[in-house]
Amino acid sequence: MSAHNPARVRRAQRQRRGGALTTEVTESAPSSERPPPLRRLVEGVRDGGTFVITVLAFVCAIVVGAVLIVIADEPTRTAASYFFAYPWDTFAAGWHAVSSGYIALFQGSVLDFGSFAGDSNVPILGPISDTLFNAAPLILGGLSVGVAFRAGLFNIGGQGQLIAGAICAGYVGFIWHLPPVLHLLVALVAGIIGGAVWGGLAGWLKAQTGAHEVISTIMLNYIALYLLYYLLSVPGFQAPASNQAISLPVDENARLPHLLGSGLSVNAGLIVALLAALGCWWLLTRSTLGFRLRAVGANQFAARTAGMSVPGSYITVMVIAGALSGLAGCAQILGGNNVALTGDVDANIGFDAITVALLGRASPGGTVLAGILFGALRAGAVRMQAETGTPTEIVQVVQSVIVLFIAAPALIRAIFRLRASRGGGVTQLAKGWNG
Repeated sequence: MSAHNPARVRRAQRQRRGGALTTEVTESAPSSERPPPLRRLVEGVRDGGTFVITVLAFVCAIVVGAVLIVIADEPTRTAASYFFAYPWDTFAAGWHAVSSGYIALFQGSVLDFGSFAGDSNVPILGPISDTLFNAAPLILGGLSVGVAFRAGLFNIGGQGQLIAGAICAGYVGFIWHLPPVLHLLVALVAGIIGGAVWGGLAGWLKAQTGAHEVISTIMLNYIALYLLYYLLSVPGFQAPASNQAISLPVDENARLPHLLGSGLSVNAGLIVALLAALGCWWLLTRSTLGFRLRAVGANQFAARTAGMSVPGSYITVMVIAGALSGLAGCAQILGGNNVALTGDVDANIGFDAITVALLGRASPGGTVLAGILFGALRAGAVRMQAETGTPTEIVQVVQSVIVLFIAAPALIRAIFRLRASRGGGVTQLAKGWNG
């Protein structure tokens, strides 16, 4: 019984009056008493809503990461070799490894304590700046996957679309020489077009031939990657007098400006990502096109019966998704640490974006928060490895475990003995192979 909307208690009494069977129904007035706040909080946690599941998934991932840090720590393994003689040494070494690792992760992504005491050369805003810098392309890539989810498609081709956008934006950036603002805008438009064409190709294959988008986008990922490798060996695209697979550097006028000065990494790519998230929210919740895309994603047969073009919706949503991934490529090449095209320009963002979209429940607001979280993990992993020697792969395991528990909330409910969901299951984000 809900505390906020108390149900009327009905009591039916059956009485035989004058040979006829009558029923009297009496209703009790709703109780004005509400449970105390602490009890409501406990009840909310036990109900296991989406927010609770997400928080507990993060807690479980931190615990799994702690176990892996202990296993990977050499002093802890050494202390474990004489555990039965001095068991406290093992626990102390393990605690030191875990605490120092996670403290370094926090200081590398949120706040460096040494900045206040003057013991560190890192600016006070340096860690959070690195987090937001890493978050921008992840947000854009997550929006790409999330928009496709809403239309019932699984866009696993973020890598290829990002590379296509980076190729177009980078080429315009180092071949053309335009005035500052104009050059940046033209490069951004080129990146959007490149990603949109690459995503639209997968949508066209889905609409015209029925080719499943997972297969086609994976193949397009490989095509884009090897196309990039080829271009980096072509004279005029490859940097002159260089035997490495690297392009010419992007012109200064085409680079995304820094938001907090050149000493901090965060740039205008974050503004682009937030504006894109706002645009996706409006598209999905306030526009006719967004309604049509969501209708196709919910039930393509009902949408077709209502007169909506399902093939056209597939092409449209993949063009939009590709454009968003193309913007992520722009953030990489026009504002990244390396302002030149290389073979690893995607930095695995295309696949991390899938986990960002899943963690954000394919909503623009959730994707922004998930992108910032994963950006923090990326930024902090570098500091953690440098200071404690903890492999950065452990952070990737933490990310994967978070998504694993988010995708399978029944595991969280079983571990923490939460109540079964009243919503009838997890919201379906994309269709199956026969969708």
